[in-house]
Amino acid sequence: MTQAISSLAVARAPTRALSQWEFWGRLFVVPYLLVFFVFVLYPVGYGMWLARHPESYTKLFADPIFFRSLVNTLIFLIVAINLKMVIALFLSGFFVNVRWWIKILSVLFILPWAVPSIPTILSVRFMLNPEWGVINQTIFRLTGLDGPNWLNDPTLALSFSMLMHIWKSLPFWTLILVAGRMSIPAEQYEAAAVDGASTWQKFRFITWPSMRTLFVTSTILSMIWTLGDFNSVYLLTGGGPADLTHVLATLGIRYLRLDQLDVAMASIVVALPLILPLVYFMMKRLSK
Repeated sequence: MTQAISSLAVARAPTRALSQWEFWGRLFVVPYLLVFFVFVLYPVGYGMWLARHPESYTKLFADPIFFRSLVNTLIFLIVAINLKMVIALFLSGFFVNVRWWIKILSVLFILPWAVPSIPTILSVRFMLNPEWGVINQTIFRLTGLDGPNWLNDPTLALSFSMLMHIWKSLPFWTLILVAGRMSIPAEQYEAAAVDGASTWQKFRFITWPSMRTLFVTSTILSMIWTLGDFNSVYLLTGGGPADLTHVLATLGIRYLRLDQLDVAMASIVVALPLILPLVYFMMKRLSK
């Protein structure tokens, strides 16, 4: 009976009024919620609403450029991302060396990532121009031959786009892996050196087991970001020649320019089967 009366009293207790700090704290959260709704939830919901019609996907799947763009996207993810991360892994071992000239070189190495994409990628596009580009003028001018039209071949154009992506984002992931290497205790390498371990054995039994989780997580995160990155392809090739170097990120821009907004949104929605598994595996690894 006593317990029932006490619980009833607790249930009837008046709600505590918010303090001044709690009131202003919640009030200041409101603008951020509005920004999140206006610039995140509303555009995503509106895009999904535009792509709700089955006719949009029928038009998309009937376009042969879509399947070429899907193949290009998979090639981009499998080749460019893995090549970039492997290079970053080995470069991280180079930049952890404590030497004055390596510190200077590291500052120069990070410049491609720090400089905006538009001027850097467009400058490379001008360099690859077949008529007055610096590459053809330098290599083929002395021989009297006309240089190749580098961006007129779909394979070369897509390869250059992948090289631009690697060159642009390589410094960032190298810094991430450098931080991972620096967290490995130096005593492990000293003990391995005393035991006569070679450089490869130190990497195999110390460095790689310590950095494996970071490397895989960074690779998955890079794939997620690359699916939404259209700068490397759009600024360098514009999807050409003949729309053969489009990826899913630039394919939507193509449909927007053709005033096919519903098909553009559908091309973004069909990328979800690629994005969602990557997000799931990344969150699963981070939860460990």
